[in-house]
Amino acid sequence: MARRPAGPGPDERDADLFASPDEILAELAEAARGDPAPGDALDLHHFAPRECADVVAAYLDAARAAGLREVRIIHGKGTGALRRTVHAVLARHPAVHAHRLLENWGATWVELRPA
Repeated sequence: MARRPAGPGPDERDADLFASPDEILAELAEAARGDPAPGDALDLHHFAPRECADVVAAYLDAARAAGLREVRIIHGKGTGALRRTVHAVLARHPAVHAHRLLENWGATWVELRPA
């Protein structure tokens, strides 16, 4: 099941937004093996904070395996705790060449190394 970034509101195409984190991680693992490519953005609003580090790492692996060179991780503004978690994962992940906070502070741009 291919995912798409969440739009302004739920509709019939957003039914997969209610998948469990385990289902989403399994799909990302499939994408890393060459199955359906992930999109160029990951929205973390649908995950519990304790799950986000694993989800981001799996997404980066899948995106790199799919040949993506740039992705966006949407973490929201909030208190900044999720942003710090995301940036910590990005700082130590071998697929990440560079990353920076986008102007709106609710997302981070990531440049990936070639696979």
